[in-house]
Amino acid sequence: MIVARTGELAEELLAAGELRCPLCRDGQLSSWGYGRRRTVRDHDDATITVRPRRTRCRSCSATHIVMPAALQPRHADTTAVIGTALLHRANGLGHRSISATMGRPLSTVRRWLRRLPPAHMDRLARAGTEQLLALDPDTFTTLRYQGNMLHHALSLLAAAAYWDHHRYGLDEAPWTLIGMYTRGRLLAPPG
Repeated sequence: MIVARTGELAEELLAAGELRCPLCRDGQLSSWGYGRRRTVRDHDDATITVRPRRTRCRSCSATHIVMPAALQPRHADTTAVIGTALLHRANGLGHRSISATMGRPLSTVRRWLRRLPPAHMDRLARAGTEQLLALDPDTFTTLRYQGNMLHHALSLLAAAAYWDHHRYGLDEAPWTLIGMYTRGRLLAPPG
């Protein structure tokens, strides 16, 4: 899977021949149809229907799905919805309160929260650290760990999104940028 900031940007890069295969690191990717059409829930009962682009490497023949960063693979909710639930959890709410606040099924919210083992929170913090150090090292030194690893990881990711927006004028939503930094893995994969 390849995570792109937007589907439109991925199409432009694909048409220009600038996307490279993440497996062989050498081959140029070309269009290879589309993935399955999906309808994903956003905030306020809005829905987004997407059909991700499939690509194929001209060198190793591997196929890949190009996923917009605003979406999470194998989830029926956008990165912003899942991220907001994680933010509520970092601020001390439990799965019942989050479910009631966000209007999502209790089992869905519980499943999201179970997909945050300590190793995955470390990975989120590392992704935020790498991005923030590249953008603004001074901000990184001011963010201190306060005993809540999820809160710390989300703070690092949010600070990186702020500086990406501030420095480069990106107009994508912060959660979309965070989805890009985490490579579409805001939650740990199942298993």
